[in-house]
Amino acid sequence: MDNHKRRGFTLIELLIVIAIIVILISAAAPKFSQILMNAKETAALRHLSTIHTAQAQYSSQFGRYATSLTELGPPTSGAASPAASDLIPTDLSQGVKGGYKFTLEGTPTGYKVTAVPVAYGNTGRRTFYSDQTLVLRENWGQEPATASSPELK
Repeated sequence: MDNHKRRGFTLIELLIVIAIIVILISAAAPKFSQILMNAKETAALRHLSTIHTAQAQYSSQFGRYATSLTELGPPTSGAASPAASDLIPTDLSQGVKGGYKFTLEGTPTGYKVTAVPVAYGNTGRRTFYSDQTLVLRENWGQEPATASSPELK
């Protein structure tokens, strides 16, 4: 018989290792996507907090609440004004950030802001609502959260 030293791995050994790696990745992928979705939901809540802070500053400077996100965002040119006060980043003022779509509306007594996942079940499982009372509300589902939704605990 041939007594040559064996070097490297056989094709079968490599295929077995690759199969094990694929099984481990497929087991970890759902957990990873859930962690990623939780992170995007947490970021959406932080962006709502940013909008509340900007609204307080806007109200202090201009005597009223902003009625759109563009009023809180940076100006396209020139100095900050009531039309574009430069209080939030550009991407948030455009309404979509971190997998969520943000909407700000003026109301007779203040404002309301909602955050809805861009791709429900992928970028988030919850929708959020808040207003000038600073109470955060959530809805577990595709329907946007409202003032009557449960308070976030």
